[in-house]
Amino acid sequence: MQFGKAFTFVFEDDDWVMKTIIAALVSLIPIIGQITVIGWGLEVTRRVIRNDPNPLPDWSDFGGHIVKGIIAWVIGFVYALPLILVWICPVVIFAAAGDDDTIVSVVSVCFGCLTFLYVILLLFVLPAAMGNYAAKDELSAAFRFGEVFGLVRAAPGAYLLTILGAIIAGIIAPLGIILCFVGVLWTQAYAVLINSHLWGQAYNEAQKGEILEPAEF
Repeated sequence: MQFGKAFTFVFEDDDWVMKTIIAALVSLIPIIGQITVIGWGLEVTRRVIRNDPNPLPDWSDFGGHIVKGIIAWVIGFVYALPLILVWICPVVIFAAAGDDDTIVSVVSVCFGCLTFLYVILLLFVLPAAMGNYAAKDELSAAFRFGEVFGLVRAAPGAYLLTILGAIIAGIIAPLGIILCFVGVLWTQAYAVLINSHLWGQAYNEAQKGEILEPAEF
């Protein structure tokens, strides 16, 4: 898996400056802008999966990027539903327990552990779900849980690298503040591209069903 490629592929495109600046400007649109940029990123995932030599898309299919972004939001929301339930249940229990500190403490620890475990699971599974959708262009593909978990089982190392990439991208995203507000928007778009490229790579590794080689930097 070419881990470093996720950070450099952007600059290999002849029009990368214009494409990424447009992404930064699009993200200025409240709510729908960020969703559209995520959809643009999913197109990167699709192109990486199909081994497209030019994985950085332009903005000619603006409507298509919006649709993909909305679908990505739906996928993320559905996978996050268990977390929402985990957060709601303690509130109900606390209300019923009243001032019983023992119950409050035990419930807090138990549900805190559940939240932690599910977040770890989500970090592995959500990139696989996004990749399965991007590969098959069907919303239902993201919820074929057998296929999604099968991808993670086939290439756990690759999906671990998507988590590492997400952490690094999360560090990079706010660095644009050095270049003022517009810089932040650009680095946030760049972070989306990093994650999207890694999702596509991880999907391809899982499809190979082979033991991963060490990541190339």
